[in-house]
Amino acid sequence: MRIALVHDWLNDLGGAERVLIELHKIFPDAPIHVLFYNKKFARKHLPDAKIIPSGLQKFPFITKTYPFLMPLMPSAIEAFDMSEYDVVISSSVIFSKGLVVKPKTRHICYCYSPTRFLWDRHTEYEHSSGLAKFAQHLLRLWDRQASDRADEFVAISKNVRDRIKKYYRRDAKIIYPPVTLENMTSFSTSQVENKNNKYYLIVSRLFPYKNIDIAIDAFNKLGYELVIVGSGPDMPRLKRMAGKNIKLVGQKSDEEVAEYYKNCRAFIMPQEEDFGLTPLEAMSFGKPVLALRKGGALETVLEEITGEFFDDPIPEALADGMRRLNENYSRYSPLVIQKWAEKFSRKKFREEILNLIKTEDVLV
Repeated sequence: MRIALVHDWLNDLGGAERVLIELHKIFPDAPIHVLFYNKKFARKHLPDAKIIPSGLQKFPFITKTYPFLMPLMPSAIEAFDMSEYDVVISSSVIFSKGLVVKPKTRHICYCYSPTRFLWDRHTEYEHSSGLAKFAQHLLRLWDRQASDRADEFVAISKNVRDRIKKYYRRDAKIIYPPVTLENMTSFSTSQVENKNNKYYLIVSRLFPYKNIDIAIDAFNKLGYELVIVGSGPDMPRLKRMAGKNIKLVGQKSDEEVAEYYKNCRAFIMPQEEDFGLTPLEAMSFGKPVLALRKGGALETVLEEITGEFFDDPIPEALADGMRRLNENYSRYSPLVIQKWAEKFSRKKFREEILNLIKTEDVLV
């Protein structure tokens, strides 16, 4: 069976790129088609992959200027020639679902989310220029039409499945992304059960919608130690907000992040995620999680077993969640938490993807 992988672009390492890397490990001979890619990223994370870019790769400084080229991307993705493949798996953030394939080629779209800035977050761009709003409108029309082209949708969570149904009017199977953090189980039971660690942990890209400012505000008042791992455009503002008990340590390697997970007291997720791998990474180290009661966290956090929820994205609600987390802390079993995280393993992901490829059933 001739298989190809398609991904929007390869520029930095996020959850979607981690899934693509796992798909490449399952299908190492499958070429990866992308709109453009960062060659340094490819050498580091996909050194043995055959990567085929679109014509957009020729644009100068494409890895920096690509947001301005989004109106060209639908045509670029449609221009890919998939005629020699039996199965194409699009790892779709925005554009990859829009492939045009021949009738004999089976197109499976592994969908991380219906494009948020076109659908449920489109009002956040109400202050954009008239031209930008018009471009957004045209992309929304294309996005809806493009969603009809895939033979089958696979969602990363029930939350995303429901949004695919709402915006694209398509059914979808669910295959949860795998926890991929390296060396996540290379620690002893005594390390897992160490309950004397003092700091709480956030691992996240630093964008305003991630609600990191809510956590900083709450921890400023609570006085607990908080470590924030990650980088992004919101870093300067968050640093100005943070008190002496809060450290923003920037981007770290997987090995360094693993050490932070291993030595933290608990993990905090103040934002809504379509799925959310970082809470599961923390749970793989036996750590409880405090999460906003929305989105993918409802499928990964078991209340009073693997962590707690807070209901509103405000500092007061997060602080109340911290109170409950600490009150219940002695009741959490690190080994039970770790066992739960194993349900989202690489092995299970591989089995479900291979079973998907073998089946001829297509949801329409």
